[in-house]
Amino acid sequence: MTKRLNATPENRGSSAQFEHALVLETARVTEGAALAASKFMGMGDKNAVDGAGTEAMRSLLNSLDIRGTVVIGEGEMDEAPMLYIGEQVGSGQYEVDIAVDPVEGTSVTAKGLPNGLAVIALSERGGLMAAPDCYMEKLVVPPPAAGKVNMDWPVEANISVIAQSLERDVEDLMVTILDRDRHADLIRRVRATGARVKLIGDGDVIAGLAVGVRGTGVHAMMGSGGAPEGVILAAACKCLGAEIQGRFIAEDDAQRERFTRMGVDEHRIYKTDELASGQQIVFSATGITYGELLNGVRHFAGGARTHTLVMGYASRVVRFIDTVHLEDDKARVTIRV
Repeated sequence: MTKRLNATPENRGSSAQFEHALVLETARVTEGAALAASKFMGMGDKNAVDGAGTEAMRSLLNSLDIRGTVVIGEGEMDEAPMLYIGEQVGSGQYEVDIAVDPVEGTSVTAKGLPNGLAVIALSERGGLMAAPDCYMEKLVVPPPAAGKVNMDWPVEANISVIAQSLERDVEDLMVTILDRDRHADLIRRVRATGARVKLIGDGDVIAGLAVGVRGTGVHAMMGSGGAPEGVILAAACKCLGAEIQGRFIAEDDAQRERFTRMGVDEHRIYKTDELASGQQIVFSATGITYGELLNGVRHFAGGARTHTLVMGYASRVVRFIDTVHLEDDKARVTIRV
């Protein structure tokens, strides 16, 4: 019998059951993708990295007790060989929508640079927005600043609110921004407030995650990046109590027509609960390369070690999982911290 749970407060107990059944299994999915992709880490071939991570993730999703539909994937059916938007995975009882990025940061992983990861979010049907493949303007703030900022305000005003919410001086703040020419004015304005800027080459999911976790030294993320990643990040923000605000960016009339077909308003600010409206949300991310929040895959003779962040919204559980995988029957390893 297929279990389809409605996203209502009355079903919070059922939501927790859903998450208890899938949280650790979802962690297994991102661990498998990270392990597969890590075998090509530093080899300079981003297609091999992505292909290995995607194939492993698809295989593991098909082993779960779900009937899943990919709403955020590797592209349209004619553009991606697997985990494409609309693909059906699994043959179990829980009906879920799935947002995936088997390797966020294919280029950085291929180059052996920091913050490559495998990431996935699951929700009940309709719980994750089917975002168009376009750019999205984003603002991500930590839990104390949630509900207090507004993307329509000047950058300087939001920086001030974040500082006040964290009871810090503006000069203490670190803001992550993708290192792109389009962000030159944003970078200048943030620095002019006295706040510092951390420029990254890729990977705004892990950058946004770091905002939601205290102790990472990052206090906000600003600028534009991929809209599908914005939905995945919204699922994580909802579990962490952080906030994302996003506005879809149409680059031409063809995209505007697609927005209309999908019911997307390019002038509207979408908030966390609109991008990830579900009440049964599971999120998992496993590091492939080393980062400030997650360690990368560490190989040893006959095995490897992974570091994963997995969360459930209804169950209100956040886990950091450090796992040793013995891949060789004859592997001998001394466990250490």
